[in-house]
Amino acid sequence: MPDAEYTNIWMRPERPARGPKPAYSRAQITEAAVRIADTEGLEAATMRRIAAEIGAGAMSLYRYVPSRDDLIELMADHLMGEIDLKDVPSGDWRSDLRRYADQTRAMWLRHPWIATANRSLPGYGPNQLRLIEQVMGVLDPLVPIDENLALMGILNGYVEGAARDEVTTAEEIRRSGLSEEDWAARNHPYLRQVLESGKYPLFTKIAMEARQPRLSRDEQFRHGLDRVLDCIEASLPHSTED
Repeated sequence: MPDAEYTNIWMRPERPARGPKPAYSRAQITEAAVRIADTEGLEAATMRRIAAEIGAGAMSLYRYVPSRDDLIELMADHLMGEIDLKDVPSGDWRSDLRRYADQTRAMWLRHPWIATANRSLPGYGPNQLRLIEQVMGVLDPLVPIDENLALMGILNGYVEGAARDEVTTAEEIRRSGLSEEDWAARNHPYLRQVLESGKYPLFTKIAMEARQPRLSRDEQFRHGLDRVLDCIEASLPHSTED
């Protein structure tokens, strides 16, 4: 049953219609929260910590941001605002979607805490809505809306999965206290034992023949993205290839 008392954060006015001008703004609070999360992690971005950052009383901030969920929503939408898609759609769908994918991955790498935000339900903030209009607009002239949604789901799934793996791997390496090369060297004796056992022929083929695991992170991402874009192209009307 819907919560009769719930009001979406985007429906709440930034400031009351009457009374004194607010001392702070949602944008100011959100930017402080993002700065804290970038340096200390998402859990550190509490109202008390944000209040200390901007010189306010912690309880007073709840007038601007009523709940933790609202704060996460504001922070996530702020990050989407960093994805610059000026002049998209441009008419070159492949270039547009590559640009979107590259910028989204770069945003994740700048703000790795987004991997811990546990947001799955869309909030439809202003920056997210802008992205929907621009990114969905890339294929809108070419395919029906349901096909557009499916293709964007494939693209977003790849980008988020690749970025999340990159972020979580970097965090695991950081916690281990080793470099990535040292971590691999430490596990080398076990992997050699696995290969010599002869029980895992496909894993052996990956270890001995596959080129992709030896590529840089940037090269791996581009290689996978090219495969995703090829799949999207195969779903488009043949007339778009002319």
